[in-house]
Amino acid sequence: MVPTLLVLNAGSSSLKFQVFEQHEGKEPRRVFRGLFDGLGTAPNFMVRDGSGTRLDEGRWESGERFGHEQALLHLATWLSEHRGGYRLAAVGHRVVHGGPVFRKPVLVDDAVLRTLEQFIPLAPLHQGHNLEPIRVVSRRFPQLPQIACFDTSFHQTQPEIARLIALPREIRDKGVQRYGFHGLSYAYLASVFPNYGAPLASGKVVVAHLGNGASLCAMANGASVATTMGFSALDGLPMGTRSGSIDAGVIFYMLSEMRLDVAEVEQVLYSRSGLLGVSGVSNDMRKLRALAPTDPDARLAIDLFVYRINREIGSLVAALGGLDALVFTAGIGENDPATRREVLHAARWAGFKIDEEANMRGTGLITQEGSPQAWVIPTDEELIMARDMQRMLAGEQLAEATG
Repeated sequence: MVPTLLVLNAGSSSLKFQVFEQHEGKEPRRVFRGLFDGLGTAPNFMVRDGSGTRLDEGRWESGERFGHEQALLHLATWLSEHRGGYRLAAVGHRVVHGGPVFRKPVLVDDAVLRTLEQFIPLAPLHQGHNLEPIRVVSRRFPQLPQIACFDTSFHQTQPEIARLIALPREIRDKGVQRYGFHGLSYAYLASVFPNYGAPLASGKVVVAHLGNGASLCAMANGASVATTMGFSALDGLPMGTRSGSIDAGVIFYMLSEMRLDVAEVEQVLYSRSGLLGVSGVSNDMRKLRALAPTDPDARLAIDLFVYRINREIGSLVAALGGLDALVFTAGIGENDPATRREVLHAARWAGFKIDEEANMRGTGLITQEGSPQAWVIPTDEELIMARDMQRMLAGEQLAEATG
């Protein structure tokens, strides 16, 4: 049986998964990718092979008790039966928040899990859901190594001044600082930058991870220098449903004058704001683009998104002390040429000159010769996790062999 690595990304009602074959000394090879959604209501299951061909799907009745545990058990059975079977060597988990403790991927045990649970208030929309499959695997498959990979780890290279929040020390000592997120995406891009030449590999680069969650990262020589997200994944750019940076006085106003309670304010900022809140209709950029010619609020949401990206690019260029290249990635960044065009037009102060044909193709270099470089590079958070898992397992095996 082929040893494989299972990579999981759990949400409140979803479980994304990818399966990689593990080959010593070689890049992990993606063999399956899939999704459970509608968990807890009317679950669906879909799996494709590494090339994207649909292999299987399933549905369960509405209201049937089918959550993350049932999804993982179904997946384990499917893997054991499919094409002669695969042997799971380890399970990797995307965990949004590693707090001030975890600077790199870690093998999960009870103590690690307890520590990660302490960070749930720092990422209330994500952390608890990320940890649920860890608990399930511990109960059902206790012999399987589990590895947590963190969205915060990549930003640990930032200077202390970039992580500091101007609050009293007794609050900062509780772990209140800027952490940054989308680190798995940024780590993958940094790993492939040498394939694209010196301006990316060793230059001053701003990466725009634009999707339903959105952030920018300033990198120098492939390391994080500054990023737009801070203490939480709510900070920075306006996103699909999140407000992004907001004056704290607005929160006081909602609490004292509008008489919202803390839970209601949290729900507004995380789930009712951003593109959805401004447009009043959707957090989906595709829908907003279709509506924009006739719906001024849809157009306004797009314009605000682009405006804020341009402002934050300026901030990160200041942190870098210059700019050699801009990189677009993630769902909007990779797939929406109109957003890329508008961002580059807004940032024409930096000298960007777009190559319209290249931008419409949506891959590689999309600026003209003589312009600062702008690229579209697909991200692959699951592959960077599989690489880290393979390295960690190899290290453990070496320790066992020599110990």
